[in-house]
Amino acid sequence: MSSLKVEALHREFFYNGIRIPDPGPNLTVEQVREILTPSHPEIATATLAGPEDTGEAFRYTFSRAIGSKG
Repeated sequence: MSSLKVEALHREFFYNGIRIPDPGPNLTVEQVREILTPSHPEIATATLAGPEDTGEAFRYTFSRAIGSKG
């Protein structure tokens, strides 16, 4: 009989090509956005893609919102 190995994948966040450590696995993604906004203000209006399963982690990517100044 074979046994199954269960592993929980951690989350990782990326913004502008930079990996940002997960500030708290118990936080929602929106709470993470709020925590990261003071150090990366552009994240407040960034679009969020993910989670993407990389096999080692769930990857969330913040991308700058593209717009025109009016």
